[in-house]
Amino acid sequence: MPAPLRPLRASEIGEYVFCHRAWWLRHIQGYESSNARQLEQGAAAHARHGRLVGLSQILRALALLLLLAACLLAAATLFPS
Repeated sequence: MPAPLRPLRASEIGEYVFCHRAWWLRHIQGYESSNARQLEQGAAAHARHGRLVGLSQILRALALLLLLAACLLAAATLFPS
């Protein structure tokens, strides 16, 4: 009985498109990359960057809220009812 098929991840498809031979060596033959340390460092750098992007989105939303509050305060000060 053949082994059950497992789903392909998008990263595997990208790896295959980039280099068919490297994909075959890694996923079929079981070879590991010789630059695993650099790959781990790259993954950590991407994770840090992702956190910074998320933080920048939060700070941008906060800045827009503060700008709105300043505009409302200015309008209330300039045009009292």
